[in-house]
Amino acid sequence: MELDFERCYRAVDSRDQRFDGWFYTGVTSTGIYCRPSCPATTPKRQNVRFFPSAAAAQGAGLRACRRCRPDAAPGSPQWDVRADVVGRAMRLIADGVVDRDGVPGLAARLGYTERHLHRMLRAELGAGPLALARAQRAQTARILIETTGLGLAEVAFAAGFGSVRQFNDTVREVYGATPSELRVSRGGRRAVGGAGTITLRLAYRPPLHEGALLDFLALRALPGVEEVRDGAYHRGLRLPHGPGTVSLTPADGHVAATLRLADMRDLAPAVARCRRLLDLDADPVAVDATLAADPTLAPAVEAEPGVRLPHAVDGFEMAVRAITTQQISLRSARTTLTHLLAATTPPVDHEVGGEVDLQDDGQPHDRPWGLRAFPTAEEVLSAGDTAFRMPGARRETIRAVARAVADGSLDLAPGGDREEAVRRLTALPGVGPWTAGYVAMRALGDPDVLLPTDLGVRRGAAALGLPDDPKTLNAYADRWRPWRSYAVIRLWRAA
Repeated sequence: MELDFERCYRAVDSRDQRFDGWFYTGVTSTGIYCRPSCPATTPKRQNVRFFPSAAAAQGAGLRACRRCRPDAAPGSPQWDVRADVVGRAMRLIADGVVDRDGVPGLAARLGYTERHLHRMLRAELGAGPLALARAQRAQTARILIETTGLGLAEVAFAAGFGSVRQFNDTVREVYGATPSELRVSRGGRRAVGGAGTITLRLAYRPPLHEGALLDFLALRALPGVEEVRDGAYHRGLRLPHGPGTVSLTPADGHVAATLRLADMRDLAPAVARCRRLLDLDADPVAVDATLAADPTLAPAVEAEPGVRLPHAVDGFEMAVRAITTQQISLRSARTTLTHLLAATTPPVDHEVGGEVDLQDDGQPHDRPWGLRAFPTAEEVLSAGDTAFRMPGARRETIRAVARAVADGSLDLAPGGDREEAVRRLTALPGVGPWTAGYVAMRALGDPDVLLPTDLGVRRGAAALGLPDDPKTLNAYADRWRPWRSYAVIRLWRAA
């Protein structure tokens, strides 16, 4: 990926945080790399190189700046938006696929040879899949070193390293300090919340309209799985190595995340899924600029800048929700889903991994650690007819989707092929364009989906003075490309 030197240098000189994560600034005179908004003195032109990824900067022998912490910058928005192989690969690497299945597993998921995949990633990002995964392991290791009391050997394997020696060498190379020195530099802070608990900040590009985000999630919250209270969103997670829970609280410049994990190896995928859920890697300035070019939407954009598109932590869950919501209200759908949840997964205590989370006075924390993950496709398939309080045809549609997900013929994971997933979904009985579009928008992260037949979309369009006839609205919405999914969120708010 070619980076225009003059444009990048202007962003660095103005310390423009909108470009954090888009590229990284390497300073050859100091041997470090930074995010564009680093508050340090702007380096001289002759001492600057720009890199499309942290892994590429590390591959050039540079270490991460300790002042601006470039590894903690928001991810590049293009990896959430792009539907090509490189975009899908980046989403899968962020979810920890390379750590779990190696490069062969990543290549198999994408349908390419390892050599060709390496060539494509090198051309776009200046680093191959192993180097990209290594950079992510280094970031995970730093978080564990600085926020937990785990022994350094435990940190090494929890972060995905194959050996303690590899862990020590990587941390020293990336951060210019040993793991022990990083732990000392955290200033004596102790982990909050007991064993298995990690607190960290999730950066985003401003603006972020936190009210719109929490309103959207609260309206659709499924009791037992998620809830919104006291200005925070809480939910249960199903992660590759065990269960977990998360509390996400929007704050100034970041989202405060408290993760409780049964297995620390799940930190990287948990963080990646939370970032996707809240759409934290989006570029709201670019989205709002396109939508505000329409005079009808401009007042809404000006009044509420930074409205995000909430995604999903579980693609199968989103598909079941979409099918259940067809032709009924959100309230009725929530009642139906609550019954399905009760029939397929047992309730859990307020503990994860068998350890109760206690305060200093010995009393349990008032936190929703008892929230559980949505049932798996296999659990839904094993449920009897009484678990589904819905028409028989809709029940069979859910089972058809569950079978397709369980046998691997339908991939609703972040790295899935969007067009192929929609094609396979619409081939199933009972799945129409609205359902497939909703799943593409929220589970697969497609930023350019319009739902012109949706009642809420049509009501919102009418409220703003837009055409509410599906065919006319569909034609009108061409001016919102490639951000029609974000326009749908705003139309729902207008309704």
